This record gives sequence, C-alpha cells and structure tokens, in this order.
Amino acid sequence: MQRRDALRALATTVLGVVAAPAVLRGRYQLFAHSSAQYSARTITLMRESTVIDMLCQFAFDDFRNTNAPLAQRWKRDPSSFTAEHFATFRDSGVNILALGSGAGTYEGMLRHLAEWNGFVASHSDWFTRIDEARDIARIRESGKIGILMSTQTSDHFRTALDVDSFYALGQRVSQLTYNMQSRTGAGFLENRDSGLTAFGAEIITRMEQVGMVVDLSHCGDQTTLDALEAAKKPPIFTHASARALLDNCARCKTDDMLRKLAAKGGVVGVPMIRFMIRSAPPVTVEHVADHVEHLIKLMGAEHVGVGSDLDMAGLANPMRNDGDGVPSNQPNFSRYNAYFAENGGAHVDGLDHPKRLFDLTEALVRRRHSDETIRLVLGGSFARVLSAAWT
Repeated sequence: MQRRDALRALATTVLGVVAAPAVLRGRYQLFAHSSAQYSARTITLMRESTVIDMLCQFAFDDFRNTNAPLAQRWKRDPSSFTAEHFATFRDSGVNILALGSGAGTYEGMLRHLAEWNGFVASHSDWFTRIDEARDIARIRESGKIGILMSTQTSDHFRTALDVDSFYALGQRVSQLTYNMQSRTGAGFLENRDSGLTAFGAEIITRMEQVGMVVDLSHCGDQTTLDALEAAKKPPIFTHASARALLDNCARCKTDDMLRKLAAKGGVVGVPMIRFMIRSAPPVTVEHVADHVEHLIKLMGAEHVGVGSDLDMAGLANPMRNDGDGVPSNQPNFSRYNAYFAENGGAHVDGLDHPKRLFDLTEALVRRRHSDETIRLVLGGSFARVLSAAWT
C-alpha cells in the first residue's frame, strides 16, 4: 500500500476520534523511522489540505559531507535524483513548494530556469510545474509535488519587458529586492532605504499585468510601504514574521505593514528560522505558533500561511566549505540579530526535518484552532492569492 493510500485509510478509520471534543485522544506513529506521534486530526488535516510552503528551497548546496552537493548534481544530471530521494519530498506532506532561489543576472536566471524546467520534465511522474490556478486545484489528488518557480530577487529584469520573458519560462513569483539596494528598491540591510524606485514601480505594474506575484519579504521598511501603496493586486510576504514579537530583528514586518498587506488581500508566510521567531533559545514550534496566532488575530487567517525558508532536509542556509557566500558576510547583517543551533543551523529546534508541517499542524490543533483556520494556514490562503493573480 502506498503512503497516500495508507494515510487515507488511517484517516477514515479515525474519523470518529477527529470529530470528538478530545481532539488529541488518538495518537499515531506515522513514520517508521521516527518515534513522533501525531493526532488523528493532524493526519486528516494534512491529508485533506493543499499544503503549500511558499519558500522551500528544495535542497541547499550542502558541502559538509561532499564536494559535489546533491542539489547541484540533481539539476545538472536529473537521472541522479532517485525514487529514494523523492520519498523524502512525498512523505513531507507538502504538495507545492516555491523554490525561492535563482541568479541575480539575466543570463544566470535563464540558466537557472532552464535547469529547473529540465529537471521537472525529466521527472514528470513525480513533479509538475505550477503555472496556473487549475494546477493548484488538482495537485493534491495527482500524487505529485508541485514546483513553483519563484525568486528572491528581481535583478534579472533588465527592462519591464523581461517580466514577460521570464513569465513565459515559468516564473510566477518575484521578490522585489533582496537585502541590499537594487534598481527596484532597497533591501532591509541597505544603509539608507530611499524607498521604491521609479523602475521598481514599473516592474510591479508589469508583474501585475502578466500575472506574476510581487513578493516584498526582504524589502526595507520604506520600500515595503511604498510597494504596498503602489500595488493594485495582492502582494505577498513569502517568508516574514511579526516584529511585534521580535522587535530586535529588522527583517520582521511591523503590524502596520502586515495590516496594509491584508488590506490589499495579500498573505504572509511564517518562517521557521530561529532568529526570525525568537530573540534567544530555546525556540520551538510553540514559538512559531505564537507568530501564527498573532498574525491571525491581526490580519485574519485568510492572510496567513507558511514560508519555512528551509530546504526539504531542514537546512536553513547554504553550507560552504570555503567560507565564501556565507550570509553573515553581508553588510549590516547584525540587523538579523542572528544566532544558531549547536550544529550551526538556523532552524527552529525540532523542525530541521522534512515533516515539520505535521509538527506545526499539531501545535495549532493543541491550541484548538478550527479546521478551517488550520487549512488556510497550511496552504489555503496562498492558494487563494496565487489563483487570483493567475486567473
């Protein structure tokens, strides 16, 4: 029996438990290699929801154990990605993952999308590219994993017409800026945030016209506010937490920004990066749930989702063996107020594994949120905003 069929049978068996007031009465060990147990209600919610991680970077280049990281091998030689590798993605419970990666140049992004389009085409029995609303609607029953082509930069747009070109190649979300100043606006690590540029406003307009969603996650405060004002269609924060709960991390968004995002119909994805959740350890799934609850009360559940900012294995940043490209080398990195786990990871404790959304669901079940609210957080909110933009 395949895992999907097993989950369906299990969920059917325990429906009586799910409906009972004691929502945690039944406990089930879902995965043979893990002793973690989940409630019947959590299993049913994960099975029946279209689960979207709006920033799951597939696999980071992990140089800790090899000089030829799997992430690079898979894209350059898709045949090296095996059924055993796919099982990790399938068992995660995630139906759609947004890559949130890519080069900062026109030529580099062409190569990046070519590699990913080739990878998805080579494994069409396991993966499918998410291009339009009907792809979201049918992904859960297909048994495949949806790959959403998104980037954390818009530097590859030389002119507004390039938006059309990259849309044709499959890109459906573009982050307006990364951490520093660009032609579109200022990232939050820039010395001085002068706001959205004229070119940035032009890019937003063209993205909205073709159906590409604007992501403002890494933008500086003024650039964020300017872009929210300029937006005519719902923008998103694919991965951002609440500064009201973490005032020493400038990467988080203020309640004012979050309210304005909701007013535009947008959605924020809660990350699972430890220093974007709590200022010091311990930091657990319960603290992630605190951010989810704050956002639900502030914006409404229909504006809240998940953007873990991890890869499928649970790595939070590229691990380099040569010291180059380390995120902490960026200017003004102290604005993150970053700290790391004993193994050097930036993950929330206990969530450095592929099945982390089962853990978040279980936390929300413990806090007695409704099924409707949990389904929105798991993917319903992002499914709404993406489908509206692509219709």
